Amino acid sequence: QVQLVESGGGLVQAGGSLRLSCAASGRTFSSYAMGWFRQPPGKEREFVATISAGGGLTYHGDSGKDRFTISRDNAKNTMYLQMNSLKPEDTAVYYCAAARGGPSTARNEYDYWGQGTQVTVSS
Repeated sequence: QVQLVESGGGLVQAGGSLRLSCAASGRTFSSYAMGWFRQPPGKEREFVATISAGGGLTYHGDSGKDRFTISRDNAKNTMYLQMNSLKPEDTAVYYCAAARGGPSTARNEYDYWGQGTQVTVSS
């Protein structure tokens, strides 16, 4: 089993940057593909980015393409999401998730979820 804890959210002005972290418990972090999702107020949870277990394969959704970068450090059991040029529409609760299978854009492919961290971007 994997427990996930997100951190790094907060209030930032438009154009600013944040780096989210997802700390995982357990010895098997490096065997899981990981993903970031977000849920804007009043909307469905949506895919942001995913990374393979070894970190060699990444895919970013349209919402953060060219602005967000997913990465991981398996030695630290931690995944990151670097977010630059933030926009008010990036305001959401951001969740990290772990998948036994390969990297995926689909929520139902993920087996474990964190509690989320709030990101608020002011205009």
